[in-house]
Parts: sequence; C-alpha cells; structure tokens
Amino acid sequence: MRALIIIFLVIMVFGCKSKNTKQNSTIEKVTRYSEQYRPQIHFTPDSMWMNDPNGMFYYEGEYHLFYQYYPDSNVWGPMHWGHAISNDLVHWEHLPIALYPDSLGYIYSGSAVVDWNNTSGFGKDSVPPLVAIFTYNDRVGEMNGEIDYQTQAIAYSNDKGRTWTKYEDNPVLTNPGIKDFRDPKVRWYQPQQKWIMSLAVKDHISFYSSKDLKNWQHESDFQPELGAYGGVWECPDLFPIMDEVSGEEKWVLFVSINPGAPNGGSGTQYFVGSFDGHEFINENKNLLWLDYGKDNYAGVTWSDIPEEDGRTLFVGWMSNWLYANKVPTERWRSAMTVTRELKLKSERGDLILTSIPVTEFGTLRKEVKTKEQLMIVGSEKVFQEIKLPCEFILGFETINHSEFKNVSEYGFSLQNQDGEEFIVSYNTTKQELIINRDNSGVSDFSEDFNGLQYAPYHAKSTLNFRVIVDWASIEIFVNNGERVLTSLVFPKKNYDTISAFSKDGAILINKADLYELKSIWNN
Repeated sequence: MRALIIIFLVIMVFGCKSKNTKQNSTIEKVTRYSEQYRPQIHFTPDSMWMNDPNGMFYYEGEYHLFYQYYPDSNVWGPMHWGHAISNDLVHWEHLPIALYPDSLGYIYSGSAVVDWNNTSGFGKDSVPPLVAIFTYNDRVGEMNGEIDYQTQAIAYSNDKGRTWTKYEDNPVLTNPGIKDFRDPKVRWYQPQQKWIMSLAVKDHISFYSSKDLKNWQHESDFQPELGAYGGVWECPDLFPIMDEVSGEEKWVLFVSINPGAPNGGSGTQYFVGSFDGHEFINENKNLLWLDYGKDNYAGVTWSDIPEEDGRTLFVGWMSNWLYANKVPTERWRSAMTVTRELKLKSERGDLILTSIPVTEFGTLRKEVKTKEQLMIVGSEKVFQEIKLPCEFILGFETINHSEFKNVSEYGFSLQNQDGEEFIVSYNTTKQELIINRDNSGVSDFSEDFNGLQYAPYHAKSTLNFRVIVDWASIEIFVNNGERVLTSLVFPKKNYDTISAFSKDGAILINKADLYELKSIWNN
C-alpha cells in the first residue's frame, strides 16, 4: 500500500509539473507577443533585429521565409539568415538560424530554390536539394577600403531546410571590381534549361546564367533611361506573370532603391516587359512603384509555388531605412507586410501590378459589422469602440447632384482617445491619394517620420479602400490593389474610432464593413 501511495504521488507531482510547464509556456508566449506595438497579424522575429525577406520558397506543404537577422541587438549588425515556416502564409513557426557569418563575411540578402533536377549534385537518395544563394559581405575588406568585398555564394539542405551546409568552394561568383554587387535572386528558366540570377550592381541589374548553380556566366545588364536613380539599386526579382486580360505572359523586374522612393527613403520600383533568357526589355512608358507608402521595402516573391496554385506571392519588409534603427520598439525591431498576391492589369496605357492580401488572410476575420449607406457631409463617425487588430472596407461614391458635385477631398481617419489621428484622403483636383500621419502618435524618434505621403491615382466615381490595421501599422489597398500604401504608426493608445469626411460637398459610403481579427500568435 505504501508503495502504491508513493507511485501515486510521483505521478501527481510530475503530471502537475508537465501541465504547469505547458501552461507557463503558453502564458509566456501570449505575454511576449502582447508588448506595446508588437504586430498581431504580421510576422516579426521573436526578438532582435530583422530586415529584408530572403530565400522564400515552397516545398512539401511549407512556405519558407528567411530574413536578414542580427540576434545580438535590436539595431542592424552582422547579418545572419533567420528562418520561419508556415503552412498557410498567416501563422508562422520560428526555426533556428539558418546561416551564420563566417570568415568569408556576413550573410547578406539572396534567394533559395528547390533544385528539382539536382543540377547542383547536392541531392541525396533521389530527393531534390534545397539551395540558397546569398551575398557574402567581407566586413574586413570593406573596412580596409577594398571595393570587391561582396561575392555570391551557395549553401544546400537535404532535410527540408532545417540545416544548411555551405558549399566548400564558395564563392561561386567573384566580384569584378565594384562596390555594390549583391542580392542574388535566382529562378529556373525552363525554355533553356538553366538558372537565371538577377544581381543588383550599384545602379543597374546584371543577369547571369548557370546550368548547375555553381558556375555562372554574364548574360546582360539592365539600366533603362526610365528608372529611379536617387540611390543604390538593391534586392531585384525577375519573374513571369500572366496578363489576365490578354492571356499573354509578361516578365516583371523588381528593383528596390535606397534612397530615392517617391515619398522619401527606401522603396521598390518595377518594370514590366519581356525576357528571352538573356536580356530583359522594359515595355512600360511610366515609372512604376509597387507601394507608395513609406514602409514597404526589399520585398520579393516566393519561388516554387505549385503550378496548380499558380499565384505570384509577395512579402516585403515593413520599414524604411530613414528610421528603421530608431523606431520605438525594444525586444524586437521590424515586421513583414501581410503576404500579398500580385496580378497584372492594364491602366492608362501601362501594365501595372495589383496587390491584395492572400485569401488565407481571411481566416483571421471574426464576424462582420456592417453599416448601411451613409451620406457624409463634413465629418461623421462610422465605427466606434473598435478593437485592434482589425480590417475594414469603405466604399466611397461621388454624388452627381448639383449641390454636391464640387467635393474637393474626401477620405477617412483613425482616431484614439488621446486625440491622435491617422488620415487618408483623396484630392479630386490633383488626383492623388494622401496619407497624413503627422499626429498619428509617437514620431519624435526621427525627423523623417512625419510629412505627407502621396500616390498619384485617377479615380472615377467610386473609390474602395480595404484597410488592415495592426498595433503599429496600416496597410491600405485601393480599388482591389491598384494602389497600395503601407505605413507604420506608433499611437500611445490603440485607435478606437473610424471616421469619414468630405470637403466642399458630399460623398456617399455605399459599403462599410468592419472585421476584428484574431492574433496569429495565440490561436
């Protein structure tokens, strides 16, 4: 009997301990992701510094996201590749650091692919290897004033990306003698059975090809007259996409630039045209920007999305180099945008990319709150006592009655009980969208944070806004993503009211839906 009592007590003690450990882990996770400004619906590192998304690919049910990471500080430092995976592009699992700096340098931005045909020879047991292609930045050489301190290298994985082995003969592409030579984005070019690398080289993009990911030859350079050259070109991405109207395949080239974005600091321009395996030709007439907000940079697309899916999927770094190291967060710094689907459509003589949240994002929605049609003259509250994170949709329609036809500006604002306000408007005369975050919250960490943000847009009689609001960011998708504006905010209290307004006339809101969103960290 005594022995049975002892066994019972041991079971109770260890059972309670196991249960308490699990509960404590859950409590710690919820508490950790409830810090002020911690994004609730966007990917962030558990702690410390993050910037560019890298090496994104899909393999065996998992979306892989790597990113520039410094695990020892919340400001930029010696770069590693952080790593996370998802099975739905919404919820993320942190994995151990994938790539560490070594004697050849820091691990700068790059890409990763599934080598389905084992062209590299790294595969085992008929399983295709995963191959990462990245820039080595030799910090010692850089500090010594050398100019060829950036080279391209590869690493491979045979265990679904859980561990990585650097190629023993790195680098695979040496520097020809130029200071900025980085950020390789690689994809398979099926018509010619070869790999294509897009590489940022100071103020142009160089294209290289390879049969085995190890030996590369130069194909061509892209440096158009029509382009932004206010800063260094970075983080290219070349990919095909279908024109949904004509059914014709086009090629898109992303080029991030810092500085030189339309609203200051860093941003991403893009070109639409053709690619024949050797040379990219731009066919657009105007300079195009992926996102007119200040806070979407260095974004790239996922590789190896299954053909039956067929989507072009994108994520960007949600910050700006003007103030990225200074934003008022402590345990972690920086977040990614929500994952977006890109499509191609015609607009006023150009082919443009539209950008909307992936359909999987909708799984975060709670039940909808809807308002009937509202006639706005002056200002009126649309939704009150909202809880963040949230998503709302406002559909505006101009009124043609003579007494209302002179409306000069209309839009919406987010407010909190401290009088802080984030304002989005459309100026009908100048035909431009405007963001005003001058009174949106904390901004004294940088003199570059405030100031109006503009996006040219030719609106017709209707203007629909889809807006995603997190604890420290606002993403605005206009008319099904024809314009996108991403903006950080740091209110002292969460916004709790959505208002609409018009100037010099009336505006009709014919659609007003509000969704509270579930946090991706605790459900």
